[in-house]
Amino acid sequence: MVIELFCTFARIGLFTFGGGYAMISLIQDICVEKKKWISHDEMMDITIIAESTPGPIAINCATYVGYKKRGMVGAVASTIGMVLPSFIIIYLISLFLDSFLEIAWIASAFKGIKIAVGILILDAALKMIVKMKKKPFQIAVLIIVFLIMMAVNLFSIKISSIALMVAAGLCSLIAFCVGNNMSGEGRK
Repeated sequence: MVIELFCTFARIGLFTFGGGYAMISLIQDICVEKKKWISHDEMMDITIIAESTPGPIAINCATYVGYKKRGMVGAVASTIGMVLPSFIIIYLISLFLDSFLEIAWIASAFKGIKIAVGILILDAALKMIVKMKKKPFQIAVLIIVFLIMMAVNLFSIKISSIALMVAAGLCSLIAFCVGNNMSGEGRK
C-alpha cells in the first residue's frame, strides 16, 4: 500500500501542470472515484484545510490521504511521490537549458497548458459545488464569494485572498453560533 501511495501521487505530480489547484481534480478523481481511499466530503474538507494551512495545497492533500491510509509512513510516501517528479524535472531543466522558456515551441506549449490548467481548476470546483450540501447559508456564501471574485477580476480591485478567507471563516463561525443558540433555545 505504501508503494501504491507513492506511485499514485508520483503519477499525479508528474503529469499535472499548473500547481496545486490543477492537481485537485486529479486527486479527487483517483483518490475518491477510482481508489475510494477517501469520500467526497473528506475531499472537500481536505481542500479547505489544505488551503488554509501552510504549504502547497496538493502536497497537503497528498499528505493527508497518505496519513489516513498508512499513518506517518504513508504520509511521507505520498508527499515524496507528489514532490519528486517536479523536483527532478526542474533540476534537469536547470542543468541543460539556461533559457528554457525562450525556445519558441516550449513557450507555445506553455501557453496551451495554461488553458488546460484553467479547465482542470474549473472541473475541480464544479465537482465540489455539485457535491456540496445545498443549505441556504452555503448557497448564499457561494453566490456572494463568486460575485466578489467577479468584481475583483472585472474591476481590478485589490482584495487579499487571506482577508476573504478570514471573512468566510467568521461568517461560518457566526452561522454556527447562531445555529447552536437556536437549537439550544428549542430544547428549553
